[in-house]
Amino acid sequence: MASKTLLLGVFILAFAGEFSVRAQLLGLGLVHINGTVHCSTGAPTAATPVFANAGVELRCGSGVVSRTTTNSNGVFDMTLGLVPSLLSTLLNDCKAAVSAPLSSCDATLPTGGMLQSPLELLSSAGGLLGLLNVVTSGFFLVN
Repeated sequence: MASKTLLLGVFILAFAGEFSVRAQLLGLGLVHINGTVHCSTGAPTAATPVFANAGVELRCGSGVVSRTTTNSNGVFDMTLGLVPSLLSTLLNDCKAAVSAPLSSCDATLPTGGMLQSPLELLSSAGGLLGLLNVVTSGFFLVN
């Protein structure tokens, strides 16, 4: 009888440990970051052309976390896994940056500097999904 109780206890501990690991893994949410890049050093207007096929990087501190390319409409999308408690770090310390020179979009624009945009939280879908939608708040020229 004691061996059955011991075996049951081991089984419960193993199951509880697996449950704990799965719960921690479910805490990893998805962050969807998107935006539109325009051929402009300031606020775009309806007539401002978009920056198609531009390399966009998610930069946090001095490192590049993710890379993607804009489509023909100047739109980019990135999806990352992120622990939700790090959202404030993402919003405060990370920026979307265009890695291509502006002059490749429009020869009249500066060759130096880069377009960069802060990030802002658009919405969150809680529950098991843990999906956060983050957008760029406007690209501007940084030298």
